[in-house]
Amino acid sequence: MLRKVPSVLVCVSRSIHTTPSVCGNRNFRKFPLYNKRGTRIYKQQRRENLPFCLPIYKYGVRDTGEVIDNVYHEIPEMIPELIVPDLKDCQLKPYVSYKTQEVFQSEFTSEDLFNAVYSKKIIEDFKNSALREDGTPVEPSPEELKTPEEAFIEARKTGSDIF
Repeated sequence: MLRKVPSVLVCVSRSIHTTPSVCGNRNFRKFPLYNKRGTRIYKQQRRENLPFCLPIYKYGVRDTGEVIDNVYHEIPEMIPELIVPDLKDCQLKPYVSYKTQEVFQSEFTSEDLFNAVYSKKIIEDFKNSALREDGTPVEPSPEELKTPEEAFIEARKTGSDIF
């Protein structure tokens, strides 16, 4: 026995429905737009006619002064002051995540510094016979011409490798 099933066309769509009670208006009370609603002219008229009815929302920022006779006076004691301690001799280390891989590095010694800066020039001078009998170079580089005081001052300048 065969049964006939009527074909039904279903159209599913979504849209914003406005009921006749709101007449197409949206409820803006659930969107707090502090200091944003209204034009500049409207705000100016409200401030002139009803200055106490139009509050200005300050987003949690405190004033650093007072209004006395419609003049704003800055009070230095109300300005926040950041006191940062000197951490020059602090024994604490900066935070490093436990997920980082451990790095093993030997201490950078004066011998390593000598090999990194001067050894290449000395080897080249020795191969080219550009050394005197006492071991000083015939054509010294700018680093070799510096006195210990000049080298110390240059090492402490901003932008040097120490910092």
